Amino acid sequence: MFLHLGGDVIIPKKDVIAILNVRAQNSPITREFLEIVRSEKTVQIIAEKGKEKSYVLTREQIYVSPISCSTLKKRAEAIIFTVD
Repeated sequence: MFLHLGGDVIIPKKDVIAILNVRAQNSPITREFLEIVRSEKTVQIIAEKGKEKSYVLTREQIYVSPISCSTLKKRAEAIIFTVD
């Protein structure tokens, strides 16, 4: 299954390691981590400036999403039924 992060970005749910609230950057350890990954150019910003709500961490990339953690969690937990 896939998870829509905002804009045109959709990733496999199995790739998600963590979803963090953007306010987590107030923590010194989180701030340091984000500075490191930004310097390594592994951050993809999906959200417009000032509209950032969450960080989605995967093995290869970190996404800055305009969608809240709770909405992303609901999307990730949603069960989609298909009719054959």
